[in-house]
Amino acid sequence: MLINFFLTLRKYKLPVTIRELMDLISALQHRLVYANVDDFYLLSRTALVKDEKNYDKFDRAFSAYFKGLEDLTGLLESLIPDEWLRHEFEKSLTPEDLKQIESLGGLEKLIEAFKKAKEEAEKAEAKEGEEGEDGDKGNADKEGRDGPGGMGKGKKKKAKKVWDERQYKNLDDSVELGTRNIKMALRRLRKFARTGVDDELDINDTIHSTAHNGGMLDIKMRPERRNTVKVLLFLDIGGSMDAHVKICEELFSASRTEFKHLESYYFHNFIYESVWKDNRRRMAERLPTLEILNKYSGDYKVVFVGDATMAPYEITHAGGSVEHWNEEPGSAWMGRFSEIYDKVIWLNPTPQETWEYSSSVMMTQELVGGNMYPLTIKGLEEGMSQLSK
Repeated sequence: MLINFFLTLRKYKLPVTIRELMDLISALQHRLVYANVDDFYLLSRTALVKDEKNYDKFDRAFSAYFKGLEDLTGLLESLIPDEWLRHEFEKSLTPEDLKQIESLGGLEKLIEAFKKAKEEAEKAEAKEGEEGEDGDKGNADKEGRDGPGGMGKGKKKKAKKVWDERQYKNLDDSVELGTRNIKMALRRLRKFARTGVDDELDINDTIHSTAHNGGMLDIKMRPERRNTVKVLLFLDIGGSMDAHVKICEELFSASRTEFKHLESYYFHNFIYESVWKDNRRRMAERLPTLEILNKYSGDYKVVFVGDATMAPYEITHAGGSVEHWNEEPGSAWMGRFSEIYDKVIWLNPTPQETWEYSSSVMMTQELVGGNMYPLTIKGLEEGMSQLSK
């Protein structure tokens, strides 16, 4: 049973391992839960899921595997031989209990009586539920007593399974989230060094120096530890990118906070011979792309942000730009970036599963060496990992 459950979790892309499966088996062997699917759900989630962002995937996998199962009793009955269960049950009875069972007609008769009583109880509950739903068979007092929807002691209704509620969907790492989560993803791209003025107390060196100075206090200072990563950020603006303004604003805001050495520029659709800093003056105050390539050294990390959705000729042909005449195709300019900078990635705000249907997206992905990532938390993490290699 647990092997198939484990394989189902892997099918739903949960990063579970054999070690975690063994922990779950050990917990079951120690009877931490028994014959209760709700308890098993909590135990298995605790043992198998190590990151809350995977809770939703676990819930979907659990629901798919245990669909229609109300408790583990029926499953145990299908796995354990009936003769073995009867034998174990009889072993737990005293001679007096066995005599009493025989006087009632034997174990078979007793089991039949239990089944009959259970069926009658289920029929009675179903009948009460139907009467509660009709609404005409009760009265105003009963409605008030039972509360809205007729949910009272006269009607039993099973609660929705907790794993079907899927309360943690927004923690999935494939969704677009806010600035705080983007900051956490961007922090994968860090390279710290101590540079600048000595303005931070070095406690360890102060203690060491004071001890060697016969107990006389000798304060030592050091430069603050800073992130030295340098980033060039190019943002596609206008046109089809209007639908992605919010997530791009969040990315821009988070980037300015996380990277001390950040230079940002705007472009439209694809990179050509010029970019700009201010969208309000983009026609009057453009900066030559060649000037940027000469100004910023090869140790900068380059990030392009855009949906890469355009006519293919806008990438491959001179004059392909929809706004001006470009002497050289966009692909030539992207080639220059790849020659100067070792780390170039493209972040795409459109769903990754749609990329293959757009020729321009596939061409852009090829031009950046395959390093195109979706503008999601997971995509950002993968992109930052690529830049930090």
